[in-house]
Amino acid sequence: MSKRKQFLDSVHPDKVQDFLNFIKLHKDGSEPLDLAELVQELQSNQRVELWGKLSALLQHTLQACPPERWITGLDGDSGDEMEVEVSAELKLTMAVLDGVTVVCTVSVDVIQDGDAYAALLDCAHMLNDIESSLPVSELPLQQAVHWLFECWWRRGLQGKEELGWTAFVVCLENTVTLKTSVKELNRLYSLKEVLLTVDFDSERGQYVTSPLLQCFLSTNHIKREEGKRFLAFLFGWDVNFIRMIHETIKNQLQFFSKAVAADVAEIYFRAWKKASSPFLEEIESSCIQDFMQHALLLHRTSPVHPKVRQILTYFHKQKFRQGIDEMLNRLYKPILWKALKAANVDVRANATLLFTEAFPLHDPGLSSEKVDELVQKQLDTLFALLDDPRPLVRSSAVLGACSILARCWELLPSTVITDLLKKILLQLATDTSSPDVRCAVFMCISMILDNSMSHPLMEKLLPTLKTSLHDTSEKVRVAFVDLLLKIKAVRAAKFWKVCSMEHLLARLELDSPSVSKRIVNLLFNSFLPISQSEEIWCERCVTMIQMNPGAARKFYRYAYMYTAPTNIVKLMLMIRKCLNACIQKTGDTADESITSNKENTSVLEDVLSVKDTAVMASLLEIVVILWRSVQKSLEHNQEALQYTTAKFASVLPEYLRVFQEERCTAPLIRLAALLPAASVPALRSKVMAQLRRLSAGSAVTLYSQPIECVCSWGQVSHILELVVEWLTEAAALNPGEQSESDSRRVQFEDPSEAKPDLALDYLEYLLTRPRTRDCLLGLSLDQLTSLHSALGAWKAVLYSSLSECAASAAVTETALRAFSLHARLSIHLQHRYPDGRDFLGSLAHCMDWVEKRVLPFLAAPGGDVSEQQLTLGKRIVESCLTLCRDVVRVALGDADFNDHVLQLGSCVLLSEKGYTCVPLLLSVLSEVAQDGFSRNTEAQEEQLCVTLRIVTNIFQKVLEVMAHRLRKDKEEGQELCCLSEDALHDFLLVTQLASESSEVVSGVFSSLCAAVIIDISRTLQKLSHPEEVMTPEKATDLPPLSSTIITAILKSPAVTRCFLSETGSSVDSEAIDSIAGLAAVTHILAVVRKTDKFKQDLKSIAVSVHKQILQHCSITAQDPAHTQRVVYENAVRTLNEVLMP
Repeated sequence: MSKRKQFLDSVHPDKVQDFLNFIKLHKDGSEPLDLAELVQELQSNQRVELWGKLSALLQHTLQACPPERWITGLDGDSGDEMEVEVSAELKLTMAVLDGVTVVCTVSVDVIQDGDAYAALLDCAHMLNDIESSLPVSELPLQQAVHWLFECWWRRGLQGKEELGWTAFVVCLENTVTLKTSVKELNRLYSLKEVLLTVDFDSERGQYVTSPLLQCFLSTNHIKREEGKRFLAFLFGWDVNFIRMIHETIKNQLQFFSKAVAADVAEIYFRAWKKASSPFLEEIESSCIQDFMQHALLLHRTSPVHPKVRQILTYFHKQKFRQGIDEMLNRLYKPILWKALKAANVDVRANATLLFTEAFPLHDPGLSSEKVDELVQKQLDTLFALLDDPRPLVRSSAVLGACSILARCWELLPSTVITDLLKKILLQLATDTSSPDVRCAVFMCISMILDNSMSHPLMEKLLPTLKTSLHDTSEKVRVAFVDLLLKIKAVRAAKFWKVCSMEHLLARLELDSPSVSKRIVNLLFNSFLPISQSEEIWCERCVTMIQMNPGAARKFYRYAYMYTAPTNIVKLMLMIRKCLNACIQKTGDTADESITSNKENTSVLEDVLSVKDTAVMASLLEIVVILWRSVQKSLEHNQEALQYTTAKFASVLPEYLRVFQEERCTAPLIRLAALLPAASVPALRSKVMAQLRRLSAGSAVTLYSQPIECVCSWGQVSHILELVVEWLTEAAALNPGEQSESDSRRVQFEDPSEAKPDLALDYLEYLLTRPRTRDCLLGLSLDQLTSLHSALGAWKAVLYSSLSECAASAAVTETALRAFSLHARLSIHLQHRYPDGRDFLGSLAHCMDWVEKRVLPFLAAPGGDVSEQQLTLGKRIVESCLTLCRDVVRVALGDADFNDHVLQLGSCVLLSEKGYTCVPLLLSVLSEVAQDGFSRNTEAQEEQLCVTLRIVTNIFQKVLEVMAHRLRKDKEEGQELCCLSEDALHDFLLVTQLASESSEVVSGVFSSLCAAVIIDISRTLQKLSHPEEVMTPEKATDLPPLSSTIITAILKSPAVTRCFLSETGSSVDSEAIDSIAGLAAVTHILAVVRKTDKFKQDLKSIAVSVHKQILQHCSITAQDPAHTQRVVYENAVRTLNEVLMP
């Protein structure tokens, strides 16, 4: 029996195993059986017989094991035997379904004209009915069924619509929900025609609408070619669907990247290009023209605007395609020309960009005369836009004009080109009203230079811009230098003919890094030509020094950015050779490294001399600058570092001997700091000797470099020992050692004499700069403790100066500086060693000392306290408070320390002259409150409440002290209020942050409200003439204390809102019952009203005040000249203005 006959016989419910064996052999690649060939060899009647048997087999199988049992049969409700039986039955069913699907699939390809394949269609319909019920584990079977339907659709067989729809929906859902491959997208595109068989408004159409729209949100579809083709095709499904697509893309547009937005633009273009009526009209009106409207009306800060512009730019760049010019002209015509004349500057600017980008707008179907006339009108519009009164429009017009010149240089008449360039280069480049316009000119000229045909004319016009290098706006200077770089890159002209070298060097010396780095890039090949020898580099270096030494230093500071570190090191060594040659020429050296003829041959030997101090010093400075610029690179190349170090270490002693001038000595010491200490042993003692020799009051420049040098050598301990020695051996600490006879002798300067002032200078320098501070604090704790103790000893001298006034002013000043540095050192040591509390305790001891010993002197001069003692006492207190505030600010203190600080502040405030420290006390309160809020935890909540209560009480006392001072001495009180304004504002900012969560802190605003109302009401009560009653226009019209408080409050909207809330609460509580008090509230409202904010808050308060003040309407029966009546009427008038503006 033949294989064909056997296969036909196996397609029967009673021979299922034989049928499955055939399927197995077909799938086994090692077997020769191929069902596709077998079915193709069957005769027409045999194929019909086969399909009939397949239909019967499939129908019998589904009846024996229907889809309802595919899931419920595996639930495990039956016994073990039944479960095994059902599982076997289900496996057999799935195998038969798989076999039927395979045979159906191969049969689709062999159907010929005239074949009766109704039975095969029945099989496909049955599979279509059950494909959604297949178990999840049968995914390969599902895919095989879907492939069958896809093949059926491609053959165009009867019933393709139903089967193709299933394949299309499944493929669509897979591409949306899964990360699909290109193959899957190709399948989806191949099934696209299925969609055209479905009506958009039908149930099926509505079902796929959502997944189809999701395709436009998937970058997987948007970025791939297959996806782009499918998405462009969707524009042709239904007119109404186009609007939905467009709205979906617009909603997502702001989240698309620039690359994805470009792909979206391409999809729109493809859809437009392939569309025909009515789809074409809908795409143009609902999509493209809608984008045009948005590009005109959206603000430039909108995240959607740049994406919309990008889509339109894609269309503008397709102007060479047929139909684009006509379409753009037709769509822009009703909207663009109106927008160019709009009153809104942003609309005009947006329209200018679109107009110039799409230039020229015309209909290719018109005659050449009409086109020329239209283009001329557009050029006239462009010139008008360049003269627009608003800088934003002029800047946009400059960009557009330059873009037009770059694109259309060959097409425009020479007169138009000349006129445009003169307008841009001679007028707008010097537009004094707007740096943005000037900047736009230089940024956009680069576009013109990309067209090589513009170079001859531009070469003549560009030199007129040379003065723009010195423009007052930094961004204009940056743009101008970028233009010079562009000129150099495209070789449009010689950049030094546009702007002379002298001007470039002058700007390089003075300008900011952003400009200087660009100038270095511009001049780099001129002064450091890498392709030439190192001797040429050195010659150019000397040339630049002679032209402008400051510019030379700046140039070589940034030179490392444009060349390899190796070239920088080569230049350093070449400068060394040059210096050696100059020294050798003097003949005054015995150093072999200097006299080596082989090494020191230089073309500059006959030009330079060691007597040319300025050039020698500049060369030495440049060596240091170059070394520092590549220091990190050298550290990664130890061989190069050792070689360079050895070379300079060998000549440094001779340089120090020859170059004695101060300007040369400074860079030599900096150079020594870059060398290891072991390579310059003789210099170490010289540097320390120099530090010892300096006298008190020496300039920082005299000791800064030696200190930096010693720190770089890791020998800061020598400086520390010197500082401790001078501090401990100072005469002020050892007054008994100097006898009366010694004081009568002639005094000579002794190098070993203690210089405590200079010691403090050194210490302050070390602590102020991060690098030297790290070196100092890196010493052992014992060494630092000795310094700490030496500084602490000066506290006795300070108290002696304060109590006895016996010490000189210089000693007093030294003692005060030592006291401040002692506290500063304590702060640094506490940060360095946070585990203990020793140094924090030292600060607490300082606060106790100030409280007990210094505060008694904070009293009015006269009696036991002199003016000198008061001044010194105030300085000590302020110094202590400042340092304590800094401890709290950097969160080094704990809750106990903060409470100690508050205790000191309270004591200061209670002292007779403590009011002078009010601004500083407010700053301290701000930091303590801020620290408390930042550390707030459940465990510390109780402690925080206590601290904040203390802060509130002290603040209330501050307000009382300020009010008392104003009553006692108005002039001094006003000065105190003025000094306290900023500190008060900072305190209120901190308080406002926690006012909603802390009832204690809200008391701050109630205190402020009470202080302002009482202050204003007292002033109103003192008025004796009706003419004196006035409504304040601004805060300065209020009494001094109220003016200070309101000014501080109005600086922050959040603080103002809190204050108004507290004011409203006070009014609602009816705690303010007098006419003067209610009038005071109206004065507050009048001042706040001028800010044009908080209208609802003001109206709410005004309503409450109006209700209460009307209770005093009987005052109107008084004499019209009665002051209180005038106050009442003035208040009512103000309320009416607030309620009915």
